[in-house]
Amino acid sequence: MHISFIIPLWLMIIISGFLIFFVIKFNQKNKFQLLLIALLFLINIRFHVLATNTLTVTNNLDVLFVIDNSQSMNAMDYNGENPRLSAVKNDCKKIINELTGARFSLITFNNRAKIVVPFTRDEDILLESIDILNVIEKFYAQGSSLNSPIELMQKTLEDASKKENRLRIVFYISDGEITDKTYLASYKKIKDYVNDGAVLGYGTPKGGYMKTKDDYSGNETYVMDYSGSYGKAISKIDENNLKTIAKDLNIDYLNMNNPKNIEAKLKKIKNNIFVNSTENNQKTFNDIYFIFACFLLIGLMFEFYNLRRNKN
Repeated sequence: MHISFIIPLWLMIIISGFLIFFVIKFNQKNKFQLLLIALLFLINIRFHVLATNTLTVTNNLDVLFVIDNSQSMNAMDYNGENPRLSAVKNDCKKIINELTGARFSLITFNNRAKIVVPFTRDEDILLESIDILNVIEKFYAQGSSLNSPIELMQKTLEDASKKENRLRIVFYISDGEITDKTYLASYKKIKDYVNDGAVLGYGTPKGGYMKTKDDYSGNETYVMDYSGSYGKAISKIDENNLKTIAKDLNIDYLNMNNPKNIEAKLKKIKNNIFVNSTENNQKTFNDIYFIFACFLLIGLMFEFYNLRRNKN
């Protein structure tokens, strides 16, 4: 058994003392209310029950997600008029679930790249980071570049390669669009650090409009094209760029308009997994204070019912 007080014990004793005093003085020593105070005291103690023999499943994969979060990834041309980034999040969660036990890392890029999650086995941190992932705000956008993540990818994968007997898997996720007037640079220098993976393409040749927040009102509005047509800007997938990156990295290109395209790739990767399942006696604790909280809630509901009945 393990305890960890929600608020300091001395403070809870004072609070409980005042509550008991008022019950005794003004409510004829109501035993039921005294019981509720005791439950409140027990909740604050916050009991934990020891849990042992936890199963830990790991494998030999280092999985790097490289996700384009430029404004074009908000284009609404996925499965009708859904944002590309929504599809990206769903597909990433599927990959994580299929490759559970790996070490995961996340790099995002627009006109610059950054590491959002360094390599970790904590899948919850990665899932949360993907959940809250959004496109760059219009105020900071300086055009889409596919060159910005190259150096960071190389360093991240090079560091990961120092661990022996591990496979480095890359999922490069983008619509392939370049709007900052640069040319696509080569990714070939990263190839030697990549064992498998895929470039995942999002978007359609027809393209879609992009929504963003207005700089002044904060309301959602469309990204406008002020370079030519002066109407709503349209973003279209550029598969030539994506296929070039896939060729440079020596991995497959997959068009994700059909999410089933990833299934064969995941199956192939899983065939090369070395799984290590270990049962250990590391001390972990299950929180059980919610049991007392349930009884307290029932008691408060009963007291409220009695109070209403007595008033009537």
